[in-house]
Amino acid sequence: MIAPSLLSADFANLAAEVQRVADADWLHVDVMDAHFVPNLTLGLPVAQAIQAVSPVPLDCHLMIDNPERWAPGYAEMGARNVTVHAEACTDPRAVARDLKAAGALAGLAIKPGTPLEDYLDVLPDFDTLLVMSVEPGFGGQSFIADVLPKARKARELVDAGHLTLIVEIDGGINADTIEQAAEAGVDMFVAGSAVYGAEDPSKAIAALRAQAAAAMRG
Repeated sequence: MIAPSLLSADFANLAAEVQRVADADWLHVDVMDAHFVPNLTLGLPVAQAIQAVSPVPLDCHLMIDNPERWAPGYAEMGARNVTVHAEACTDPRAVARDLKAAGALAGLAIKPGTPLEDYLDVLPDFDTLLVMSVEPGFGGQSFIADVLPKARKARELVDAGHLTLIVEIDGGINADTIEQAAEAGVDMFVAGSAVYGAEDPSKAIAALRAQAAAAMRG
């Protein structure tokens, strides 16, 4: 499954940019507050406007402090999946509960340097695990392959019946990296410039999806 990252789109033409990826599975919306990460993007009012015109379910990735306060609003507006950062949460289980009560899937993101083992006890409360394969905050970074063991571990736990999770990866995903991520057991691939930087985003989505499917089949 492919989730184009709106961070790589033309912010002056967001409504049109959303339509360019109508063939995607999810639309990844990066929310940054200039506190948790050193960048500022968009907030709830813009996300609501995107939700109103998007033909694709929204996947809101909140790179923000105090997600306990702000995350439920994104679920209430109709986002399909709302992901908060483990490193920013004081009570991840409570956030997951509130997101699901508001009608969204609950996602937990971990930075490249954050051990998966630190959060295995709370993962049963979540629907999505987002493995960051770049440091969060900016698009266009290079893929960090060292995070793939975390995806493999999550996939092993899912396949063994211990977890029910969508395993998602975000950062540096393109034609050169998607196969190794798929082989590691990833389900959902966030791709920014690989989609929005292509002449035809629909063709780019289809090509990435085909690459991932072939790698999964082995």
